[in-house]
Amino acid sequence: MAFVETGFPRLLIYEPKIFGDDRGYFFESYNERTFRDNGIEIKFVQDNQARSTYGVVRGLHYQQPPYAQTKLIRVLEGVILDVVVDCRNGSPTFGKVFSLELSAANKKQLLVPKGFAHGYSVLSPTAEVIYKCDEFYNRESEGGVMYNDPFLAIDWGIQPPEMILSEKDKVLPLFHAIEQPFTFEG
Repeated sequence: MAFVETGFPRLLIYEPKIFGDDRGYFFESYNERTFRDNGIEIKFVQDNQARSTYGVVRGLHYQQPPYAQTKLIRVLEGVILDVVVDCRNGSPTFGKVFSLELSAANKKQLLVPKGFAHGYSVLSPTAEVIYKCDEFYNRESEGGVMYNDPFLAIDWGIQPPEMILSEKDKVLPLFHAIEQPFTFEG
């Protein structure tokens, strides 16, 4: 099966089938039919791509409704630790953290549903990340959670003195200070 359950409702790991031989490899990084056949009906409308160096921590970000985004994240080059926090009130995993190493080598992808704060740290000298979104970016709906919130206790795989953060990410609120805009619909 291409999709692996994470223990978080609707948060899935996508492991595409890799066809390899002495020439290299081939795989379908996204196939609407494969997703639909597994009960996942998403219309992606935007692709985002970022290149970062070792130690960069991006996140934790989300967009508030009605611009909330489902994301399908993968790595084209390098290695990242992808991290999500369930922000859906009423979810059995509300306030819990899930992390997964995504890399160009393992070709795993993370399907992050609406209602999660998302971020990642770069563990390799450089990393190139691409992710599909099912809603367009809207600056006014930006939200986020502080990367080093003690309640979440996230291990980013990077020592704090080596972390490179944007000024915006250094001042995001703590998880419990946010009026969570998401509701879990079981």
